Amino acid sequence: MNRRARGAEKESLAAAYLERQGMQVVMRNYRNRQGEIDIIGYHQGYLVFVEVKYRAGTDKGYAAEAVGIRKQRQVCRVADYYRLTHHVDSQAGVRYDVVAIQGGEIHWIRNAFPHVGR
Repeated sequence: MNRRARGAEKESLAAAYLERQGMQVVMRNYRNRQGEIDIIGYHQGYLVFVEVKYRAGTDKGYAAEAVGIRKQRQVCRVADYYRLTHHVDSQAGVRYDVVAIQGGEIHWIRNAFPHVGR
């Protein structure tokens, strides 16, 4: 299986997991010229932007550690554009989460990072 297919498989797994935990997934693989957000949904009154990371083992590090500051900035830029184009109230609660899949274990890290500006 190639990387793209494996990524799509793990994102589907993450979306199903989040829905079982009570998130209303409204969009997957939202793209614009700034980048991509894997999952967008609503959970407990928040608009949630989710980055999904997968690692089969630990030889390349932990999945949860793979969302560095550069990726955080990109997710925030894409989220800002989404909020603008979808007319999301500027006072709406927003959260940035990470779903880290390490081998067969799924870890949902809520509020994984704050909004990161330029």
